Amino acid sequence: MLNRFVSARALAGRACGGASRPRRATRLLGLGLMSAALWLTASLAHAADRDVFADTTGAVRGVDVVAYHSLAAGAPAVRGDPAITFEYMGATWRFASIENRELFSADPARYAPQYGGYCAFAVSHGFTKSVDPDLWHIVDGKLYLNFNKRADRKWLRNRDAAIGRADSNWPTVLLACEKHDNCNTET
Repeated sequence: MLNRFVSARALAGRACGGASRPRRATRLLGLGLMSAALWLTASLAHAADRDVFADTTGAVRGVDVVAYHSLAAGAPAVRGDPAITFEYMGATWRFASIENRELFSADPARYAPQYGGYCAFAVSHGFTKSVDPDLWHIVDGKLYLNFNKRADRKWLRNRDAAIGRADSNWPTVLLACEKHDNCNTET
């Protein structure tokens, strides 16, 4: 008795050495899944190239991220010296002193800004934006940066919730910035 799901045409194809349609469909589905997996892997790898906001002056527009930890709240960022640098996560980080570079190199996770230096407000809303290094906050020993004064005010209004949302969005938000090609936007 023939299985009702196997057509006579499929049986004829097998008898002649050809693949049945169900096998062909399974093969095509497998190729499709493999292609999707490769695309996702490539997308994640490419997004990893943009884990840190950097421009021509380096990570976080060339400011010394260690210096933030000794500044008074609201003080302007300290510009890094192009001669005092450290490579981390595919970006060049500048420092105002050799001592700050040594502190960073010993514990980059302690000093690097949250969300790769992208705007904390934007990441909390599922996208990325560049930052103004003078709009910064240290919360529980972590550095957060924002894009402009408006974003900074909105972020501060509900800071803890914004941090929670951004933590949930990071780093998958990088895939969204890749899709829209705005990972290192200057606007």
